[in-house]
Amino acid sequence: MRLPRLFTAALLAATVLGTGAPASAQTIGYIYVGPEKDYGYNTSHDLGRQHVEKTVKGTKTLHVENIPETAEVTKVMERMIKSGATIVFATSYGYLDYAIELGKKYPKVAFMHAGGLKLGDNVGTYWANSDDAIYLAGMAAGAVTKSGKLGFIAAFPIPQVIRSINAFTLGAQSVNPKVTTTVVWTGGWLLPAKEAEASNALIDAGVDVIGEQVDSPITIAQTAEKRGIHVVGKDVDVSKFAPKAVLTGASWNWGPTMVKVVDEIKAGTWKPSHIRGDLKDGTVNLDPFGPAVTEPVRKRIIAKKAEILDGKFVVWSGPLIAQDGQELLAAGKPMSMDMLESMDFFVQGVVGTIQ
Repeated sequence: MRLPRLFTAALLAATVLGTGAPASAQTIGYIYVGPEKDYGYNTSHDLGRQHVEKTVKGTKTLHVENIPETAEVTKVMERMIKSGATIVFATSYGYLDYAIELGKKYPKVAFMHAGGLKLGDNVGTYWANSDDAIYLAGMAAGAVTKSGKLGFIAAFPIPQVIRSINAFTLGAQSVNPKVTTTVVWTGGWLLPAKEAEASNALIDAGVDVIGEQVDSPITIAQTAEKRGIHVVGKDVDVSKFAPKAVLTGASWNWGPTMVKVVDEIKAGTWKPSHIRGDLKDGTVNLDPFGPAVTEPVRKRIIAKKAEILDGKFVVWSGPLIAQDGQELLAAGKPMSMDMLESMDFFVQGVVGTIQ
């Protein structure tokens, strides 16, 4: 889920970027809310785009970055369609209503939107449950922390982010029940200065492992490395930028899902639906372990991963207790998709937030 941000007039006038493939090739459009080279959320989608172009023969792609979740995205999608796009991947949560409305105008164009619970006659959604991988990464955080104080730096308090914070905390508590997580909201997806400031503030307060969900994770990872603490990644593996600091993380792998959708559309068998991937089908990966994760801890995490893949352990199953002590799910009761994708609560152990 993504929220609007402000852009300069130059960014709003972004040109649709093509690949130079033959004009006769099937054209697919991709729209990003931030820069394709953020090494975070938008990079993960651009890697998916590249995978489609390499895998599906007779395909070329168009892509535009830095498009806010306003009516501007409608203009961009229309430009893509006029450039020949018959499939459009709108990769940020706030594009959904615009895609559904535009779908009525262009019934022969297929629209795929990242997340959301609305469909159109020619508009479907795709997403993946990264919570399992974040839970496993949280286990590493819980094992490595010496202070018992974890931090989490995030852009906005929206369901997908709250899910990550809760899963991170629950995973850490499974190893160390006394850990707590303090959250810092930056108010933007790509604010490196604020992210560095937030990292330092958390470290100064005794936090020694930081989780994150922003579009520029390198800043947090490198700040953590400079200060001698650890970090858990999200969206793309950034361990090469901070090899000592990164414990592990959860990375997206959108390519195979996108290829499957494109193949179905080409074959005429596609029907709009809510596609949801997970750790089991490979849409989400648990990143490699960093040197700070000991062999016994690695084995424990790998064993828990096997339980998740076998269905023997479900992260979002009761008992689940909210921050205020209220029981959210009774023992053994699974969380519904609607409750999961509209999550607006914190679990016990998330002790407070810093605005």
